[in-house]
Amino acid sequence: MCCFQPGKLGRIIDYDEREMHLPIKILEMGLLPNTEFKILYQAPFNGPLYVEFGKEKSRIALRQEEAACIIVE
Repeated sequence: MCCFQPGKLGRIIDYDEREMHLPIKILEMGLLPNTEFKILYQAPFNGPLYVEFGKEKSRIALRQEEAACIIVE
């Protein structure tokens, strides 16, 4: 997800299994497989990504390490 363009719609496919502690945290936040999302913007200096997701249009900030373990299309 960290390389996804802001403003473009995407879908979460899977998680990088090499970072097993991060997907659990991401799942608890509601970023489940097949969830649609949109990156609203990224904070300056390679800061967090601000993501809107789900039908409820929930918003969260993800650090680069967290976003990097999410596989998207």
